[in-house]
Amino acid sequence: MSGKAAETIVLESLIAGASNMVVLTGAGISTESGIPDFRSPSGIWSQFTIIDYAEFMVSEEARLEDWRRRFAMEDQLGEVRPNIGHEKIAEWVRSGKCSTLITQNIDGLHQAAGTPADAIIEIHGNARHASCTACGLRHEIAECRTQLEETGHAPRCRQCGQIVKSDVVMFGESMPAAETEAAFTAAQYCDLFLAIGTSLVVYPAADLPVAAKEAGAKLVIINREETPLDRYANLVVRAGIGAVLGAL
Repeated sequence: MSGKAAETIVLESLIAGASNMVVLTGAGISTESGIPDFRSPSGIWSQFTIIDYAEFMVSEEARLEDWRRRFAMEDQLGEVRPNIGHEKIAEWVRSGKCSTLITQNIDGLHQAAGTPADAIIEIHGNARHASCTACGLRHEIAECRTQLEETGHAPRCRQCGQIVKSDVVMFGESMPAAETEAAFTAAQYCDLFLAIGTSLVVYPAADLPVAAKEAGAKLVIINREETPLDRYANLVVRAGIGAVLGAL
């Protein structure tokens, strides 16, 4: 029996024995759909100045630069589709095996794969839409692009006229309190926690597997590279996510 086959059997057993599974996903699951590494030397973030939240709120020039990056990102996201990893997680959620999906990703691919929105906690936000910073009214990215192209100015709310920003958590912006609290509550009440495609070095997401483990859950980490939490896991699988989940 190969090492990978043995890992698959153990993983299947852990999942079969779980009654309340929680999944955390990071960038690794979406790179298999062709999502580019935005932080790489040739990625989108290298082509634009990174704007933090405080600067965005006070500078029209900063807002324009940030929106240019958002539109470039949207163009790339529009070309990708969910992969077998997204689909397998959606299957777990729909069957009741997985109660909560927590994701660090902002690409909306879990929703596109069929995971119900009310089962997803997006702790870093979602790049597919935007909101007014004053009244909270949702705006679509296409709407924001049209407004900028027609006026030459950064998008403003169609309801109250105030600043609109992408629904992605920016540098210097507070993490969404409700989503963060919900993620930790889910972690603390599960009996199996799967961390998939995340390096587990970005906080507070990296604390979620620890919270689950300390509350008595079993921990599985599926990631191509070593993570700081591997030593705490009941099972570590260092392989492609599609290959691992597709074999289940």
